Amino acid sequence: MVFKFLKSGYDKVKTALSRTSSKLTHRIKNLFQNKIDPETIDGLEQVLYEADLGVQTAQQLTESLQEKFRQNPSMTPDDLIEYLKEQLLKILEETPAPDLREPQSSEPLVILIVGVNGNGKTTSVAKIAKRLKDSGKKVLVAATDTFRAAGIEQLVTWAQRLDVDVVKGLPKSDPAAVAFDALSAAKARNADVILIDTAGRLHTKIPLMQELEKIKRTCNKVIDGSPHETWLVLDATTGQNAIDQAKIFNQFTPLTGLILTKLDGSAKGGIVFKIHQELKIPLRFIGIGEGAEDLLPFDPQSFVSALFE
Repeated sequence: MVFKFLKSGYDKVKTALSRTSSKLTHRIKNLFQNKIDPETIDGLEQVLYEADLGVQTAQQLTESLQEKFRQNPSMTPDDLIEYLKEQLLKILEETPAPDLREPQSSEPLVILIVGVNGNGKTTSVAKIAKRLKDSGKKVLVAATDTFRAAGIEQLVTWAQRLDVDVVKGLPKSDPAAVAFDALSAAKARNADVILIDTAGRLHTKIPLMQELEKIKRTCNKVIDGSPHETWLVLDATTGQNAIDQAKIFNQFTPLTGLILTKLDGSAKGGIVFKIHQELKIPLRFIGIGEGAEDLLPFDPQSFVSALFE
């Protein structure tokens, strides 16, 4: 099962990254506009750091560029920028997102969606459901966020709008029990994929993380080996806090993918490189707007190209 990045999405990514591009690309061009020497290249480290690429990435890129310039002192500003783009692309391609397995005819693919309240988790579930349905898959969504009645209703509203099946529980009911019912229903209805929306668990609250573990154990009882994927939704505007959230979630429930939302509302697009360097977890989707079509499969080549437009 492949999530395809269509060329029609490129302009959206370019627009979403315009604030980051302005902060990064324009400053790099200004840095190199008069002359290029080791001293001006050293100034690149600060530019990259302020674009939220992180200390490690900024240092590595600057050192690599210095070495490249020593070997080729006749390089022009455009040459240096092209080399920088190549190095950035290498970072993103170090952790590629593998294709999802095609579900067996007898069981659905189970994807668990986790994250902190406010990161856009429930909306992301709905947008992924739409993408799957549009590709011809039969989708069921499960509203296991029983701590918030509004969260349940939000997902039910999306499901009705998208015309996909939904299983929900009563407010304050056991989330694991809702997951059990949802997986059982997905098997009975011959669904291809089930997306499980969980409560917006604070990553500092260990009891809530343990509840997430209970959901996973329940899934495995109904469908052996499930959940097959566990994706964490992160908010790009929170910077380093997003990295910290991912590290703690990953301790309790190993993550197989990340979804980065709100790139359109932030100048912190550089966080994508920091995520790849520090977490080594595939980035599955990026959110670049509020519309149902504005959650796009992450495409490294298009991302780097848009960043330097």
